[in-house]
Amino acid sequence: MTSTALSAAPVVSRRVNRALWGLQILLALFYGVASAAPKLVAHSSATVTFDAIGWGDWLMYLTGVLELAGAVGLLVPRLAALAALGLVGLMLGAEVLTWAFLDGVNWATPLIAAALLGAVAYGRRHTLTVPRRR
Repeated sequence: MTSTALSAAPVVSRRVNRALWGLQILLALFYGVASAAPKLVAHSSATVTFDAIGWGDWLMYLTGVLELAGAVGLLVPRLAALAALGLVGLMLGAEVLTWAFLDGVNWATPLIAAALLGAVAYGRRHTLTVPRRR
């Protein structure tokens, strides 16, 4: 079975490509270093938040692993769009939990991150493939 690109649009221009790579690198650093690492080492800045949610440490570690995987995926050209989409889903979940358990504190952070990730997913959409019907 062969595959075809989702979008018939040509690959992005050199300037847009550079901007996307810059954004992908910044987001990968944010998710890998500033967001996933504290969760994976159970730093107090992360445990306080997840204790307030009350679902146990497993959610903190799972979130850290997913964020780290997303950060790595943002740096792999064939996985960048998929990783960005996965992280958008994670941020939407974070938004729901922010309002449900944290009284909306820092509510804008997941939405801003989701918007930036959405830009990466859109800019890299040509890397997504689907099976072609015969």
